[in-house]
Amino acid sequence: MTATGTPPAPGPLPGSDSRVLDNPALAALTGPHAHFAERRGRVLRYPADVTPWLALPDEPDARDWADAAALTGPGAEVPLLGFRGQVPEGWEVTFRIEGVQLVDDGLVTAPEPEAVRLGVADVPEMLDLVERTRPGPFLPRTVELGTYLGIRRDGRLIAMAGERLHPPGWTEISAVCTDPAYRGEGLATRLILAVAHGIRERGETPFLHTGAANATAIRLYESLGFRLRLHTTFGAARAPEHRAVPVA
Repeated sequence: MTATGTPPAPGPLPGSDSRVLDNPALAALTGPHAHFAERRGRVLRYPADVTPWLALPDEPDARDWADAAALTGPGAEVPLLGFRGQVPEGWEVTFRIEGVQLVDDGLVTAPEPEAVRLGVADVPEMLDLVERTRPGPFLPRTVELGTYLGIRRDGRLIAMAGERLHPPGWTEISAVCTDPAYRGEGLATRLILAVAHGIRERGETPFLHTGAANATAIRLYESLGFRLRLHTTFGAARAPEHRAVPVA
């Protein structure tokens, strides 16, 4: 053990069944994040101002797609994390990129003395930082999903990282971003390890997602002690403009 950190874990902690990570939004919305869930049939989603993720069953059928369209509204764009199948007639794929999922396999986590806990009062600054750095979806209520830590300089928020999806036994690290003027100081690494430290303290295992083409980020994460678990996709599809009627 280091003076400030925890020893590297040999892998996911006991009881951390990695199969829930195959469909992490569904596992979260039927587990620790069930209080956020908006549901129609077997389809669940987070409130639109929390995070855009929608959870389909592992093998959605025609009724599930109709319920997804009804839940999100005609013409709405529906994020599809990990979905590799074909969308039904009337739906339009708006984008699809390859991604990877990495899990803790020996992180040396540590608290970050310079980090402060961010909350509702900090949301305007968090949204401003996200707008300037584009780490991925972050909305007015995303901060409610878990712990968010930030680093300030001269009172200004310059870096942050926090928790998003929360399948049983696991917590996703997300919204990792640094003001361009302060990159190269290792702030993102320090915040990742600090957020991971809090996750480990709860007896859970950290994981995260990034684009498969983001070789720099993948090398960083692997150097910290994450390992590749899964190749996945990040995509979205637009629901039909007319309201779908669930099949009988």
